[in-house]
Amino acid sequence: MISRIHSKRRRGMALLAVIWLVAILGIACMATLRVVSFDTKVASAKIHGFEAKQLAEMGVAVASNPAVKPSDPLLHHTDEEVGGSYDVKIASEGGRFNINAILLRDDKPLLRKMFSDWGLEMEEAQQVTDALGDWIDSDDEVAMNGAERDWYEREGRINQPFNHPFYSLDEMRLVRGMDRVEAVKPDWRNWFTIWSAGALDVNEASAELIAAAAEVPVETADQVVEKVRGSDGVRYTDDDVPFQNVNEALSLLGVDTNGRPDIAQRFAANDTTVRIESVGHAEGATRKISLILRNRTGRPAILERTEEVIP
Repeated sequence: MISRIHSKRRRGMALLAVIWLVAILGIACMATLRVVSFDTKVASAKIHGFEAKQLAEMGVAVASNPAVKPSDPLLHHTDEEVGGSYDVKIASEGGRFNINAILLRDDKPLLRKMFSDWGLEMEEAQQVTDALGDWIDSDDEVAMNGAERDWYEREGRINQPFNHPFYSLDEMRLVRGMDRVEAVKPDWRNWFTIWSAGALDVNEASAELIAAAAEVPVETADQVVEKVRGSDGVRYTDDDVPFQNVNEALSLLGVDTNGRPDIAQRFAANDTTVRIESVGHAEGATRKISLILRNRTGRPAILERTEEVIP
């Protein structure tokens, strides 16, 4: 009798052990499946990311062709076989203010007015403008409202300012007071570049930027933009009428070039530097390639190239 009871207990314990073993094996299998599934997704994401990058590269190659205009339908392509696409934008860098050119020609009134129009108090606008000038000059002499090494060291920032022209727009954010500019104008980067030939291109700039440079109302600057676009009101079409002479545009703006040579030097026509932004899509993966290209219609030179993973 006792032997039978022990036998039943042993069988029960063995059954319990088997159940536990099956449960552990089940958990292990589930974990393995999850790892395999994760690895598969990672591999798939890498493949799709590579495909998206290749499509973005195709877009860059198409846009680099000087015969392709910014309005060309070739800049938007869908490949149904691979389930991917690319979209490309071509824009002139001359349509933005070259911050280095402004500071090197000491055109601080333009920056002061721009910053004050954005919402800074005049004292703040003067401070930021002078600090920008101190950042790129080669000496340690502090401008009236500027900032040199002593100020940055008090802020715990050594080896600043860099005392050379800006290498990137991100570097501008390091300058004293630029945090205030960013607070009142979060999209300030859209107004500036470091890659254009120097002056603002009257054929490429928006009415808002032309108005700021010419010190005229936006409505007046719109006349220049409308003339360039031609009768259909669309840029980069056959009826466009771009200015070949800056003085013609300034005359339309009502600017006296003899009386205001400082305004005249802010403008140019037909800048040859362009920005190409190509975005490739493939099965949920997106990659972006940005290229700054000078002299696209002649002997092109790549000034900057960046790649981004777009979430």
